[in-house]
Parts: sequence; C-alpha cells; structure tokens
Amino acid sequence: MIEHIPPNDRQPRLDAAALPREKTAAFLEAVAGWEKHAAASGLDSDLQAVGAICRQGRQLLAALPLKSARDAVQKDAGHVVFHLMAEASWRFFRYHAHALYRDLTDHGRRPLRADELAWRAAERVPGVLPTEAELREEAELLQRDKDGLEINQGLFFSHLFTDRAIGSHLLRTMLRPLPQSYEYLDEFRKTGRVQLDKALLEARGQAGFLTFQNLRYLNAEDDTTMVPFEVATDLILLHPDLRLGVMRGGVVDHPKYAGRRVFSAGINLTHIYHGKKSYLGFLTKNLGFFNKVHRGIQPPGPDSLDVPLDEPESTIEKPWVAVIETFAIGGGCQLLLVADYVIAEAGSFFSLPARKEGIIPGLANLRLPRFTGEALARQAIMFDKLFKVESPEGRTLVSEVADRADIDAAVERCAVNALGAGMVSISANRKALRAQAEPMEALRQYMVTYAREQAFCHLSDDLINNLEKNWNAKERKL
Repeated sequence: MIEHIPPNDRQPRLDAAALPREKTAAFLEAVAGWEKHAAASGLDSDLQAVGAICRQGRQLLAALPLKSARDAVQKDAGHVVFHLMAEASWRFFRYHAHALYRDLTDHGRRPLRADELAWRAAERVPGVLPTEAELREEAELLQRDKDGLEINQGLFFSHLFTDRAIGSHLLRTMLRPLPQSYEYLDEFRKTGRVQLDKALLEARGQAGFLTFQNLRYLNAEDDTTMVPFEVATDLILLHPDLRLGVMRGGVVDHPKYAGRRVFSAGINLTHIYHGKKSYLGFLTKNLGFFNKVHRGIQPPGPDSLDVPLDEPESTIEKPWVAVIETFAIGGGCQLLLVADYVIAEAGSFFSLPARKEGIIPGLANLRLPRFTGEALARQAIMFDKLFKVESPEGRTLVSEVADRADIDAAVERCAVNALGAGMVSISANRKALRAQAEPMEALRQYMVTYAREQAFCHLSDDLINNLEKNWNAKERKL
C-alpha cells in the first residue's frame, strides 16, 4: 500500500542520504504543487506535472546505490521518493485512467489485452507508465534491486477496474482467443497434436489433453509458459470436435522426482528472484489462461463500453479435469479451483504457500473460501496449511483419489462419464453455477484490490527476504 509521507519529514530524510539538495528540493516542490490540485485539470496539463515528479524521482533513485547495497539511511530516502511518486501517480490515474482507456480502445470498440493496453498507455502518458523497453532494461536487475517501475502499472489497472463498464470490458477482452491460437488451429484439427514451447496439446477422442512441460522447474509457471498454456486452452475450446479439457503435468527428470509426473510447482520462484517475472504476467495469467478454463472464451464479434452489463455470459466453454500427481502448489492449486473435476494421485498434496512467498495467490482469495470455508482458506493462505488429498480437508477440492497405477483409468472413466451428457447442459450448468458463485461483477471488484496490492507485494523487500529464507533463493540459478 502507499505510505503517506508527512511534508515536514520529507526533506530531512532525503538530506540524510546526501542526495543533491537542489534536486531533492525541486522534486519536493513538484510533489507539493501537485498535492494542491483538488481536482483534475486536462490530461496533458496533469501529465506534465506528474510526469515531472516521476522523472525527477527516478533520477534521485538512480543517484543512490543499487537497492540491495543501500545502507539504512539510503533505503529510507529511496522509500520516501518511491511512495511520493506512487501517491502522485495514484491521484493522476484517479483523474484520468478511465478517459485514457476510452480513448485507447475507441470507447471499447478496439479491444486491447492488458499487456498491449499497458504499452499503448505508456506511449500516451510517458514518464508515468513504464515502456516495454524500460521494463526490458530493468529485467536485467535482480528483483531485490528494482525500484518499482511496475508499481504504476498496478495503480493504473486498479483504477480501470473501479469502473464497472471499463473493468467488465477488459475482463471480456482477456477472454478473447489469442491471435496466435488461430495459427495452430488447422494443424491441431488435422493432426490432433501440437507441440508448443513447454506445453504439449493432444486430442484423444473428444477430449483435449494439455500437458505442462516446464520440466526443469517442476512444471512451474512463469513468463515463458503463460502464452503456450493459454494458446493450448484456446485450442481445446476452439476445436469443434472436443468436448472436454484435461490438464496434467509432464514427467520430470528432477533427481527427487525423476520419472514421475508433477502437476505444478506453482510460480517460478527462481525467475522472480532473478527479476524475470513481470507484474503484467500476474494479470495475463489470471485473466487469460486461468479465467478461460473457468469461464471459456469470448466469441468473436464487436464489443463496446455500452454493452449491457447484466446480460448472461456468452462464453464458449467446456468442462475441465485436473489431474494432481505428486503435488499442486501455488498456481497449480489455483487451477484446481477452476476445474470441474479433480483426480488426485494417492499420497499427493496441494498447498498455497503465499506467506512464504510474499505475494497474493492470484484469485485464490476469491475462490478458495467457497470450497473450504473461510477459516481453512485463511490457514492455507496465511499459515501454510498443506492439504493431503486423502484428508477430509483435501477432499473439499478433490473429486477422486486413485493409486498411481490407476490414474490413467480414472481419467478415462471420468471422460466417458462427462462425455455421455450433452454439451448444451454442461455449458448452461457451468454458467448457472458461476452466476451465484462468481459473477463477472464479483471478479471485477476483486481485481480492484488485487491489481494494486499485488504490484506492491511483487516489489517488496518482504518478498526477497521470504525467498532467501524459505527457498534458498540465493543459491538457485536460472
């Protein structure tokens, strides 16, 4: 969250770090001038003011040593600059984020996914939102040395979700199939198989099988896997002859689990520590891949910000089966919350080690309580509770437990049972269940908080401390 820095404390705390007085005074004068704005002026006028604050603030941060090398006084000065920039940007987006979205999307007639929207918005408000090139350069730093360019992306998206029409439009846009998915569709229909980077897609009868293959990292998720996983999901949903999706982890060669399937180790903590996990990746994963499993894909056609918001969802969707083998940690566990049926290998487990990581576990805070109840959800998210699949608590998410040798047969039985019913009723019942459990409006409201708070978690010192303490992150190599 943004910390308010009292005006009388600002200059002394910056002076203590021996930053150039003329530069700190100019920065604080710009901040004070912006704080006097009780209401919005024009976009360009306000952009000039806040853009200057952000540019001057980043110059001050660059004058300090790398973040991890700063002493206590220098860290405090960086903290002051960071939060003053964030507070100025938060108010700027309160005034202008909605109008900016309307302009960039032509009042919703030009759909832009979250990542493309971020880059277009950065061109329109330079200095306030980071450009793609700036973030590529920052990605060369370890996460502990980043001064928070991505924070303003979180503030921007949080404000977008505060508007019902805009937030709903962005959610619908993220459910559209990726353009590259159509490039693979003919191949998939003809051959029944597509090998993507770190994902294998196969059609077997009327079921589509998505196998996670980020094998080196125990099928963890990161910025290299999200597009292939989402493309595979699109293809299963677009294929006219498939009626069921199955998610399963590939066989890994890790010494501890060699020859075994692992569903997912969750987010790639090594990539986070080394600065290779983007903030936008959190949004695209949860609103793209995960939400398409949960809701299906948005059919092609025109859209706008004037679409009635209380009409039923019109997504093209199919039921999904998740197969837990060995474990489903973090994001792997979150996938169980959007599956329709979960088959688990005897002896496996699932968990949400969010406290040990220092981030929000995606949409689990929204979804897990309706499976386990809020008390168990709090234990899982904040107190590291691990769920054995055979336990009563584990069975709140797990539909069936089978021995390792019987998993394939269990998947086959489940598919036969699911495919014996008509697709119309399955799609209708999924939509009806979501209407009471998680309507699109509930997701939009959740994203107001998630978009902002995840940005701060992603760039916090606590995240780094947790990774070094709980995951031996310093010793892990890319």
